Amino acid sequence: MDIKSRFSGVSSWFTSNNGDDSFSTYYNFTLSFQLFIEVMLEPFQELQVGFVTKNRNEYYKGGILGYMTGLDLSSNELTGDIPSEIGYLRNIRAINLSHNSLSGSIPESFSNLSNIESLDLSHNKLSGRIPPQLTQLNSLAILNVSINNLSGPVPDKGQFGTFDERNYGGNPGLCGSQIKRSCGSSEPTTPPATPSHEDESAIDMVSFYWSLFAAYVTTIMGFVLILWLNSDWRKRWFCFIDACIISSYCWILRNAFHMYDDI
Repeated sequence: MDIKSRFSGVSSWFTSNNGDDSFSTYYNFTLSFQLFIEVMLEPFQELQVGFVTKNRNEYYKGGILGYMTGLDLSSNELTGDIPSEIGYLRNIRAINLSHNSLSGSIPESFSNLSNIESLDLSHNKLSGRIPPQLTQLNSLAILNVSINNLSGPVPDKGQFGTFDERNYGGNPGLCGSQIKRSCGSSEPTTPPATPSHEDESAIDMVSFYWSLFAAYVTTIMGFVLILWLNSDWRKRWFCFIDACIISSYCWILRNAFHMYDDI
């Protein structure tokens, strides 16, 4: 499901209230929503609600539920871009959008989340750079953007100076001192040319000839070594050679006489 469809109401509210009444509308909306939550939670004072924040799964119940300010949409098979309107949730303290299929870039509007303490965007398909504006998030204690397609330099100011390569793993395009990968400008590397079928055939033939030559030399050397070590075989071999020479000589003479008689 596209994540923007889940935030269509929030999106239209934020984009349609840009006049002078924006603050009062926001205040009335927040107050009404808070009263609604208090009324709805009253019958469920003993209900425990689990929420993952700062890499911990905590359980809350009772009146504390009214103070929960987090958004956990992890593992929901969400797709599409992250709505920039989430950046207007200034009082939210934890956002977990991990283990989805979200794409696009990290919204720069996230720099408005002044109270955010935990931000988990891992295991998605996010691309582009990490917005440098996020260094303004002074309350950010936990960040996880691992297993994405992010690229470019990793911010190193503010709270980002406290994070290490574990927070950014699985992003081959990222660079910076935190992940021990240089951001030096370099020419794009040209992929090595793939050898053609003809080149592969030529290489195979050269290898075949060298293998044949090595086998021939090895056989000759082995045969000579056997004759040198075994005197009986050596005598038999020379007798065989002599017999072959005599037989060849006789064959030549016989054929020469036949040719002379025919003339």
